[in-house]
Amino acid sequence: MAAHASRTETGAARRAAVGLRPSRLLPADALRLGLTGLRARPARALLSALGIAIGIAAMVAVVGVSASSHAQLTAQLDSLGTNLLTAGSGQDIFGKATSLPQDSVGKVRLIEGVRSASSTGTVKNSLVYRSPLIDKNASGGIATLAAEQSLLDVVAGRVSRGGWLNEATADYPATVLGSSAAKRLGVVSPGTNVWIGGTWFTVVGILEPVALAPELDNAALIGQGAASSLLGHDGKPSKVYTRSDDDAVPTVRSLLAPTISPQSPNEVKVSRPSDALEAKNAADRALTGLMLGVGSIALLVGGIGVANTMIVSVLERRREIGLRRSLGARRGHIRIQFMTEALVLSLAGGVLGSLIGVAVSGGMAALRGWPFDLPPLAIVAGLGITVVVGALAGAYPAVRAARTPPTSALSAH
Repeated sequence: MAAHASRTETGAARRAAVGLRPSRLLPADALRLGLTGLRARPARALLSALGIAIGIAAMVAVVGVSASSHAQLTAQLDSLGTNLLTAGSGQDIFGKATSLPQDSVGKVRLIEGVRSASSTGTVKNSLVYRSPLIDKNASGGIATLAAEQSLLDVVAGRVSRGGWLNEATADYPATVLGSSAAKRLGVVSPGTNVWIGGTWFTVVGILEPVALAPELDNAALIGQGAASSLLGHDGKPSKVYTRSDDDAVPTVRSLLAPTISPQSPNEVKVSRPSDALEAKNAADRALTGLMLGVGSIALLVGGIGVANTMIVSVLERRREIGLRRSLGARRGHIRIQFMTEALVLSLAGGVLGSLIGVAVSGGMAALRGWPFDLPPLAIVAGLGITVVVGALAGAYPAVRAARTPPTSALSAH
């Protein structure tokens, strides 16, 4: 240490005696040197930058797709509402299926805070076929449900083609098919006849997918009057749908079961459909975390590629390093030069990856009809990560290059 300090003081004194100042490497010069080193080997630099770009693109795209999906869910819930509750029949203590009382809807409407209520009832032994010639075992699992006329308003459903049940069609053999049921039956327009429970029913409407009541998508909905007179339905509901004031949802939820079945409230299953959508979004967020982990691994591999490129570059450029050292370049200058190369290489990959990630997430959002929502922080964080990766990847090669003595470098072959 003393010898090194003595040499430093001697060198400083010598420079002072001849009027020389220590050499400096300006930021602009460092950037120019870094770009020159990369331009000398463009193919290798491009491949190394692609490794970083793939990792950043994966991370930005995953964040963008997840954010757009969440924005779509939020917009969907805002339009559909989160105040829909359903009550369905469950099982008794012996595991036997139970049924709801016939006056369940009337009781529910009396609960304070309830705005509206409606119901559907499963019509037993009434399978749905395209024609009576179809194999009896090929019903496609389509359920026949007796529906009240107020059902569509309560569940926020929409008719895609045709119309909904009204006072006239509810008492006659007319049906409205859910979106999935129509596809299974090959029905594309109203006016088609389908075979339900041994009777021809005319399709008067086809529904759009019902987000808050997906059980309606694979069902044939008929009026209460037709269900009773033509198919022998007992009039008991299998599921009750209710809308309530937003601030009254918890209270209504706690009162639904004891109101519908005071003697056996445990036999009534109460749920909130919007919770299922939120659970799906939570699952999507968990998948997003997994995909971010995969993107991080790709980024790590890209960083290793940058480090490998820089180490090979140091070995190949020993003559250049030695020449610069002999002309007065200090060790710090060499370190800065190679650190700049690594940072520029990583940052170029980060910018390219960010552009690819934005394009992918925007394309996915447009393809699925989602609102595009990419937090700016994702781009900033992605570029920041590339700088850190570049610094870590270039640290060892830069130090190794700076430790190369001028004499050894000049004698390299």
